[in-house]
Amino acid sequence: MKTVATHKFTQPIVIIGVGAAVAAALAGGVFLLNTPLPASQPPPEMAERPVTLPDGEQLYVQRHEVTVAEWNLCHADGGCTLKLHTRNGFTPDTTPATGLSFVDVSEYLRWFNEATRHDFRLPTTAEWEHMAQTVLPEEPDPIFTDPSLTWASSYLNEGLTPRALKPQGSFSTSPEGVVDLDGSVWEWTQECYSGTEADPDRCPAFFVGGEHLAAVPFLVRDPARGGCAVGSPPAHLGMRLVSDTPVGS
Repeated sequence: MKTVATHKFTQPIVIIGVGAAVAAALAGGVFLLNTPLPASQPPPEMAERPVTLPDGEQLYVQRHEVTVAEWNLCHADGGCTLKLHTRNGFTPDTTPATGLSFVDVSEYLRWFNEATRHDFRLPTTAEWEHMAQTVLPEEPDPIFTDPSLTWASSYLNEGLTPRALKPQGSFSTSPEGVVDLDGSVWEWTQECYSGTEADPDRCPAFFVGGEHLAAVPFLVRDPARGGCAVGSPPAHLGMRLVSDTPVGS
């Protein structure tokens, strides 16, 4: 909120501030304090329609996963430690940003919210599953009926989604216009493996959404090497932003 002062001065005054505290005035004029700086980054492309959650609330979802090009803007601006590269045949503008730990994702969120002047976040697991339910394949029937072999059924049924990294738009689009939720990139959620009441700063692992929910240690960038706490390892770790309010509001 802007704070307006109406004091008059007999001499010209120029106030030079830092960050949002920038103001300037001439003698006899009105000056503004704590005027927000304009956004330095445009908002992301959002899905055509918000996702309506079971409780009736609406969730505004980024259409595509964050790309390599978008990520490297954060690195170039000093907000993200990690710099990403693309393989031959891939372009940064259409390649999902992958190889991201929860720490990396948190850096991007802080930078992007400051750069866009909007409040984005990661989805919860319930939100992620709800917005992906129309494009994820149905859970197959168990291969073995013996309860003692449940683990074997789960093992053999997993890995149905192609694991190769592909450009954005290579997989399905939800009715709301959210793309690639059923792709080979698992997306970080904000939910701690130890429970929703756990302190995020002390959480050892967070859930990622993909072919199934998996819990991944917060420092892991390559789940094939770092492992995951639940289910088979995700192929790639990326991110998608959501917001509780329309972008631009």
